[in-house]
Amino acid sequence: MCCGNQRRSLSPDRHLSRRSRNNNALVVDSLRVRLAETEARLERVRAREAELTCRLEEMKRFVSVMEIVESYLKQRFREQREYLTRLLSSIPPE
Repeated sequence: MCCGNQRRSLSPDRHLSRRSRNNNALVVDSLRVRLAETEARLERVRAREAELTCRLEEMKRFVSVMEIVESYLKQRFREQREYLTRLLSSIPPE
């Protein structure tokens, strides 16, 4: 009878170990899934970052070109204003 009681007490321990192993396996699987999701999300974020970086560089080039155009137009405006000033000053008053 004594031996029978020991067997019964050992049996639940084995079940607990099996349950514990199953739980550990489930936790590991869950962590693997979460890791895969995180890696996929990270890949998408990196792709978005690369896209935004390209767009930023394009915008910087555009701003540079616009600054050059602005500078050119200001210079032409000054030249035209000076030309008109000289032209109008050369006309004798009536």
